Amino acid sequence: MALRNGPDEFGLISRLIHWGMALLLISLLALGLRIAAMEPSLSTLWLYGLHKTLGLTALALLLLRVIWHLISPPPGPQATGWMRLFIKAWHWTLYALMIATPIAGWAGSSASGIDTLYAETFVIPPLVEPNETSEFVWFILHEIFAKTLLGMVIVHMLAALKREMDGDGTLTRMLRGRA
Repeated sequence: MALRNGPDEFGLISRLIHWGMALLLISLLALGLRIAAMEPSLSTLWLYGLHKTLGLTALALLLLRVIWHLISPPPGPQATGWMRLFIKAWHWTLYALMIATPIAGWAGSSASGIDTLYAETFVIPPLVEPNETSEFVWFILHEIFAKTLLGMVIVHMLAALKREMDGDGTLTRMLRGRA
């Protein structure tokens, strides 16, 4: 079992990062939808802290993933022609949203004037100055990015299942390394 990616296979490190991020993103999106639907109170404040900690962890893991892909480039999509270009554009858009969503949330938290804590311990430096209008704009962007990401993640999962059922081995490569 190779740690590094090969020309036609995903190494163990890429697969662990991928599935770790998948679990983290699904948890974040579910938690985000939950806290968006509830009224903040002292008894639910910890959920906001958890969401921020998980979001910053996802951002750090994504940066690690990008660095790893520079060190060990992943194999390209199984598709050819325009579909290959579409899949690459889709993945780049997923990456952009996985960066923009936590940054917008971090900026919104910064604009609120309340410290952003990581694991209820470390104060994360603010990205913007406290400002009520800025807070509103950043949190609207965070919501738009998150809901777009949610939709794209669902389509990504469904496309992987469809392609696997069509027999191209896409999902198998991400589960076992090779088709």
